[in-house]
Amino acid sequence: MKIAFVGAGRLAQTLAAAFSQAGWSIAAVASRSAESSRRLAEATGGTCQVFRESQEAVDEADLVFLTVPDDSIEPVASGLRWRSGQSVVHCSGATEVSALAAAGQQGAQMGGFHPLQLFADPAVALAGIPGSSVAIEAPEGLMQTLRDLAASVGYQPITLPPGVRGRYHAATNYSASFLLSLLREACDLWNAFGVDDQAALAALLPLARGTLDAAEARGLAGALAGPISRGDVGVVRRHLADLTAVGSESVEFYRTLARRQLRLAKEKGSLGTDAIGRLADALG
Repeated sequence: MKIAFVGAGRLAQTLAAAFSQAGWSIAAVASRSAESSRRLAEATGGTCQVFRESQEAVDEADLVFLTVPDDSIEPVASGLRWRSGQSVVHCSGATEVSALAAAGQQGAQMGGFHPLQLFADPAVALAGIPGSSVAIEAPEGLMQTLRDLAASVGYQPITLPPGVRGRYHAATNYSASFLLSLLREACDLWNAFGVDDQAALAALLPLARGTLDAAEARGLAGALAGPISRGDVGVVRRHLADLTAVGSESVEFYRTLARRQLRLAKEKGSLGTDAIGRLADALG
């Protein structure tokens, strides 16, 4: 099976290198950036052809990875000629596979292959593939091919049904970039009494890492700590009182997160119904 990439950014460079090292044939690449195409070709040991036009790369391949920005997926797919028996996948988390409909209308199989990784540095991303996950959406035949690709490089596959990519991708933000929003709020609170971001993060990041390690070892409910897990209504009320002086947005942000923790406290089973009710009352 010959694989081609249309788009040669950091994600494409990482996948091309990984697939090549696993023994798959990377036949072609096309990109608006000649430098990016050169880097991708080098990542495969120079075995793939570099083309200026996307159609030339598509014509060389059985499976095409359309690794272009989300807004470009549909127009790029619509502007290319496809053939029956060929397969095309995109690597977007939020864009539905139906964006590739023009290829499907010409007989190509359509799919999605979204790695749950950061790709700021292809070398770092490549090393991080084993043990990471990839979300796959495809019809049966292509599904098996993509699962084989994933397994060959060490990805853990997650199967997505059609029509759920918006909520799927929103969830990935909670476990990734939204963590930065939580840390920003924490740093803002400490900034108010003279602790700068550098000092705050030095103190808070070990707490965050410890929480993630505990969640991995004991599950979400098992890792729950703090006043909600102990049923400490007095501490929760003091938090809210002090945050009121900061502003209503901080209060509501705290309440929203704390209410979510009540569910974890119930799952953990360490608090009775009365304690959960007193916490709920304190949170308003």
